[in-house]
This record gives sequence, structure tokens and C-alpha cells, in this order.
Amino acid sequence: MKRILVPTDFSADAENALKVAAQIAKKSNSEIILLHMLELPHQMNDAITNGASIPETMLFIKKANETLDEISNRTYLDGIEITEIVKMDKPIHGITQVSTEYQIDLIVMGSHGASGIEELLIGSNTEKVVRNSEIPVLVIKKERPDFTASEIVFASDFSEETYKPFEKLLKFAKVFDSKLHLVTICTPNSFKPTHEVEKIMKSFISKFDSPNLETHIYNDTNIENGIINFSNSINADVISMCTHGRTGFAHFFNGSISEGLVNHAVRPVLTFKI
Repeated sequence: MKRILVPTDFSADAENALKVAAQIAKKSNSEIILLHMLELPHQMNDAITNGASIPETMLFIKKANETLDEISNRTYLDGIEITEIVKMDKPIHGITQVSTEYQIDLIVMGSHGASGIEELLIGSNTEKVVRNSEIPVLVIKKERPDFTASEIVFASDFSEETYKPFEKLLKFAKVFDSKLHLVTICTPNSFKPTHEVEKIMKSFISKFDSPNLETHIYNDTNIENGIINFSNSINADVISMCTHGRTGFAHFFNGSISEGLVNHAVRPVLTFKI
């Protein structure tokens, strides 16, 4: 792991994410890319595109750079190489561009979650990044001054399409010398006999050289509850899983378990797009 991207809107949630990113960077000797997305009013964007100089725009940029400078001087970032970027773009597009340009290995974002009508109709920027990012995304819900990933849950169906995401998880786990808890959640709507699940999981782990792992089968009313309840039962540090990145009508009707966890789980959630 060489570069960690931390998008910030200067909120307390973003600060919590940066503090965790700092701890990961120190353990992995990584650089932090600190990104602020500046969404300007439409008329200002038009003026910039046409080459016009707008005093208000310059003021926004100046203030954003000053705030990034201030944040970069936090004591918890001492000893970490920081690159500051202010970018005028929509958050999702800008984060994707910077991730590609700087060859980002991990995105760390803060979130306070969403519920009810807000969750249904809007979703958060963090949720949208989880849905669309090709880069692993670690979502932090609250301040964690002693972040660790000693116990990581990986919830999956352990199909072939999860092999590559699991390889990325192994790289993350190596930084923390993590114990991995691989779990299949069985529900009334997705029931499989124990012997069948055990066969699938045994086949999955045979593809990887990772001795520090355990397999589990956990029964619950639905998959999201099962992941949260199982993680609580072992006091997991991080919940990890894959997302298909559905959009449009497919996302509206099917939803996404990973996005639900981003909204509802208190523990850090690490997602990998299939």
C-alpha cells in the first residue's frame, strides 16, 4: 500500500476518517492524498470554462487551500507525506479521477450514515463512492483514536467473482497481521444446507495461502442483520465485503447490502467492487 486517498469536506466525519488514514499510513509507510472537492454554482462553472476570472471563485479556492494547509499540520499527521488537492468537480467524478491519476490503493471516507427517506432518495456521497469505486473504500463512522484491524469479518457467498476482491483484502490484512473471519449468512430466503456451504467455503480458501483465518456459518433474518450481529458476536474491528456497484433501476429495486452496512453499521466497513 503506497497511497491513501482521503476526500474531505472539512466536517467532523471527514476528520475522523483522516485520523484513521493517518494510523494506516504510519503502519504501511504510505502517502496520504488529501482531496477537497469544490462544487461551485453552475454559473461559476460556466464562467471558468469560458476562461473568465471570478473573484468569488478565487476566494473559494484560496480558502480551501488555506484549510487544507491547516489540516495537514495536525500533529497526528506528523511524519506522513501529504499531498493536498483542491479540485472543482462533482465529488464522485473528482474522486474517481484522482484515484486513477495518483494510483490510489485505498480510499478512506467518513460517514454519519443515512436513514429513512434520505437514505431511499438521496444516499450520501460516501455511499455513491462505495457503489462506484474500483478502489477499496474504508468507511469510518466515528472517531477511532486506536484504530486496529486485528479481527476482520469477510462476509461473502464465496463465488469465483470474489477471488480478486479477497486478494485485495489479504494485502490490507497483511498490514495489521489480521485474523480473517470468513462468514456465510444463511437466511430464510437464501438457505443452503450446512454441508453445501462448507464445501463452497473449503474450495474458496484452498485458492489462497492464508493460514490466519476461520470460516463460519451464521443464521439470521436477513443478510445485513446477520453480518452486523455476527460481527458483534466476535467483536470485529472491521467488516469487509464485496459490492456489485448496481446503479439505476437495478440499484433501486435490489438495493445493496454493502451500502446498507455503510449506513447502518457502527463498525468500519471495507468494501471491494466486483
